[in-house]
Amino acid sequence: MLTNDIKERLLQQYPMLRELPAAELEELQAAANLMQLPAGMVIFDENQPCQGFPLLLSGSVRVIKASANGRELQLYRILPGESCILTSSCLLGNTRYQARGITEQAVEMIALPPGNFHKLLDKHEVFRGYVFNLFTERLTDLMQLVSAVAFQKLDQRLAALLVGKPAPLHITHQAIADELGCAREIVSRLLKGFADQGWVKLGREQIGITDASALKKFAEL
Repeated sequence: MLTNDIKERLLQQYPMLRELPAAELEELQAAANLMQLPAGMVIFDENQPCQGFPLLLSGSVRVIKASANGRELQLYRILPGESCILTSSCLLGNTRYQARGITEQAVEMIALPPGNFHKLLDKHEVFRGYVFNLFTERLTDLMQLVSAVAFQKLDQRLAALLVGKPAPLHITHQAIADELGCAREIVSRLLKGFADQGWVKLGREQIGITDASALKKFAEL
């Protein structure tokens, strides 16, 4: 049972739900499950069936593709107010996951049972619009990722990642490597090169940006 506070937070993050008739909104809230998950937890993995549609209230989730040798490539992040297109795809096609979802920060989320997801999708245009808009946004993100992997060198991708985050970056070299889908040692070597050129300043689990314009120019070569 969701508390009144959780119900209000759900509607704040997902305002399209306010468009539902009161009786149907109450039915949805009664069926929803509140989940509180610690950071670093795998919430779905490859070849697992989909158990529900997630609506994040707080925290973040990384969706990654892992290779047999342990390398990872981050496909996208899920933040509060968003959901997972991979989950939507699995529910729509009755297929299993083809990637892994890991909580990046502690997560509080509502999980809608598959039946409620399909009912909302069938009956309510506003919910359909929300789901398909997510597909459009994520497809654009994934196309940009494919272009970066295919056509940009790793050092350019690293520069683009650095200027795309708020400074200073409180992040490990391993976390950056996970986002880029490469080895930590390569990231460390490239960062040292950036530091030697005066573009960044390296600290313990922290990277200061000292010349953002140079990084941005290099990323766009």
